Amino acid sequence: MRHAEWTLGTLCLVLSTTMALAQGKPLPPPASSGQPVMELTIEKKDGKIACAPAELRLPADTNAELRVVNHADQPVTLTIDGQFENGLVQHVDGDQGHSASEKGYTIKLNGKATLKFRTMAASERPYGCTGVNSQSDPFVGKYVLVPPAG
Repeated sequence: MRHAEWTLGTLCLVLSTTMALAQGKPLPPPASSGQPVMELTIEKKDGKIACAPAELRLPADTNAELRVVNHADQPVTLTIDGQFENGLVQHVDGDQGHSASEKGYTIKLNGKATLKFRTMAASERPYGCTGVNSQSDPFVGKYVLVPPAG
């Protein structure tokens, strides 16, 4: 019986430590008090997945909301390298699923999703929209994070 208590105590310690590490460090306050909202529309044009706008421009280090609407004929995965990782995502709602790689969200066929997250530091990187039935030909746009206005 004593061995079972020790094993249970060790298991509780390991689980509580793991949960504390999974929560990570809290984010510092955002660089701006505003929360910009941007809409991203996914369609199929000329047989290819297309996302609009082609350039997503948001203030850096700021809480933002991205509303995604999928009008394509298939589920589409939205990826932005680094943006959907490391505790930056604050809330996700709607017709979506988090990719197994944790690098994106798959928006269901005819789906709508809302992603709320803290943007990264000022930078420019590609973003992608990849149809589940057309993975060899993804749409690639530009994700631009600019210093927030004063």
